[in-house]
Amino acid sequence: MNYSQFFNMIPEATLVAILIIVFLADMIMRGTGKKQSALNLLMCALLVVQTGVCLWAAPATAFGGIYVTTAAANVMKVILTAGTLVVCIMARPWLERTDTRRRAGEFYALVASTLLGMYMMMSSGHFLMFFLGLEMASVPMACLVAFDKFRQNSAEGAAKFVLTATFSSGVMLYGISFIYAAAGTLYFDDVAAVIANTPLAVMGLVFFFSGLGFKLSLVPFHFWTADTYQGAPTPVTGYLSVVSKGAAAFALMAILVKVFAPMIEYWEYLLYIVIVLSITVANLFAIRQTELKRFMAFSSISQAGYIMLAVIGGSALGMAALTYYVLVYVVANMAVFTVINVVETRGGGTTKMSCYDGFYRTNPKLTLLMTLALFSLAGIPPFAGMFSKFFVFMAAAEQGSFWAYFVVFVALVNTVTSLYYYLLIVKAMYIKPSDAPLPAFRSDGGTRLALALCTAGIVAFGVFSCVYQWIADASL
Repeated sequence: MNYSQFFNMIPEATLVAILIIVFLADMIMRGTGKKQSALNLLMCALLVVQTGVCLWAAPATAFGGIYVTTAAANVMKVILTAGTLVVCIMARPWLERTDTRRRAGEFYALVASTLLGMYMMMSSGHFLMFFLGLEMASVPMACLVAFDKFRQNSAEGAAKFVLTATFSSGVMLYGISFIYAAAGTLYFDDVAAVIANTPLAVMGLVFFFSGLGFKLSLVPFHFWTADTYQGAPTPVTGYLSVVSKGAAAFALMAILVKVFAPMIEYWEYLLYIVIVLSITVANLFAIRQTELKRFMAFSSISQAGYIMLAVIGGSALGMAALTYYVLVYVVANMAVFTVINVVETRGGGTTKMSCYDGFYRTNPKLTLLMTLALFSLAGIPPFAGMFSKFFVFMAAAEQGSFWAYFVVFVALVNTVTSLYYYLLIVKAMYIKPSDAPLPAFRSDGGTRLALALCTAGIVAFGVFSCVYQWIADASL
């Protein structure tokens, strides 16, 4: 084996180095008084470096085509690494608790391990490589969900996540076996060259799509989402909702377009059904929620449906629209979860939506920033969320068929519904009175930095066209 090929995997190699550095730093600083702050600063600095490495990485191939990375994959790695950086920044007040302070190093190591698995998913050129990357991302994620196993419903949420992840992995592996039987190979390029519309190949496609549907929490594979989001620690919920979802969405589109292009008439109709169900069912259930993290769980299911709109056409425009949507979704969703986290840890609040009644009277700045993030998620102009929805609608309509136009119409109607339930939170914060509103409190420096980064992204990504142009150029 030519081990020099590892130099073609620079982003993965540097992330492994980060994992080792954090592990050693955790052992060296064990027992010191300022361990958590030092580890947080170290992890954030390393993630900034990692973002730069991904930004300057070039497309490469290694190990006979098992590892294949593209410019578009490197752009998505930049976005997901930046999202992970925001998660680590906003997690600082939670990790300063007495029961989590000693386990800060474990948290950062698990986050880095999960991110490494996502890198491998997006840069795989072989189905087994993709499956291993998926498991590398899923197993540490289950540990993160169970991080607060002695508090609230963390253990229950982790159990449901593990059970559904195991089942979805089995379904996907079953589908991969069908694909191997139909094509005689598992290399993406080779499968695309010989795959045909046989019953065996169709079954493999359906099972593979179903397995990734669980990871993306698309309807009808979404049943684990609300309980897991509610039970997991808030920073982990934010990480699960944006970073994990973005990697799975990118990988699904890349494989459908690259491998299953000869079977487009099958998976397009699968997408039509799943998109309509995901957006509609999630919006209807979100209206009925009284717990904010469960509310954001159904919001994320709906957002996954919108992301899948970009996949319909299978074009370069669709890839650019998907990547841009994930970028905007990362900053908007993380802004919401940062506010939820600081209210929960420093404001003495809970994650009940009634806790935010009259929030503007005591914490007007946090209320304003959360409102901007909710407006972006709803697609209200001039925020970046409006442009991201426009691009995925345009990518879906580019397909040109009646059913594509119908799905876009359903998505547009559901955008109005989503506006209604996002405004329910805004109404509670600004208008709804409360006999015992949350007290006024001062956010820590990490929270202020995370909110500043997210708010800047919400505003800037919709104004500066160079951001979308950078993504579009990489998607060609």
